[in-house]
Amino acid sequence: MVPLSAPPCTLHITWKELLLTAELPKPYITSKNFNPMENKNVVALTCEPKTQGYTYLWRVNGQSLPVSPRLKQPGKNRILILANVTGNDTGPYECEIWDQVGSIPSDPVPLDVPYGPQVPRIFSPLTYYRSGKTLQLSCFADSNPPAEYSWTIDGKFLQSGQKLSIPQITTEHSGLYGCSARNSATGRERSAFKRIKVFGKWIPASLSIGF
Repeated sequence: MVPLSAPPCTLHITWKELLLTAELPKPYITSKNFNPMENKNVVALTCEPKTQGYTYLWRVNGQSLPVSPRLKQPGKNRILILANVTGNDTGPYECEIWDQVGSIPSDPVPLDVPYGPQVPRIFSPLTYYRSGKTLQLSCFADSNPPAEYSWTIDGKFLQSGQKLSIPQITTEHSGLYGCSARNSATGRERSAFKRIKVFGKWIPASLSIGF
């Protein structure tokens, strides 16, 4: 018979596990550059504190880091090096420390990589227009931060904004429409063009007069 004063073995192990887990320090991420420029900077993220006997794991956007020759993790993964960062490296990063008993994650830290704009695309709900209708065009370019847009027709400035709307158009609105996207952070600007042809008003055959 087991003495009443002797605690069960499973209870002893549970308390030991809780004690070891509580001793894990909460990690945090440090870096000299959380706002790098695309294809220009190398970013080194370090998981602190430096401790013996722990393993370090990294996540971005809540997912484990993919295997890539661009990702280097020297020193048991404590330091994560991103060489020539791109827009694909943008996201919240987390590091997690592990020992033989448990683990504890850091708070997520955002890494913001300005990029773009890419070549914009011009969208139109119609393939051709007639006089009296409303001309509607929209423009989009992948960019971080979001691009600033402006419109031209045959090289002449029309307006700023991502969407262009001109009511009661006439044949004089035919021309080459251009959309320019500019990123204030990178200083880059890209443009796209779309030719619009406005036809005269359609007259039903029943209303036409023949001679």
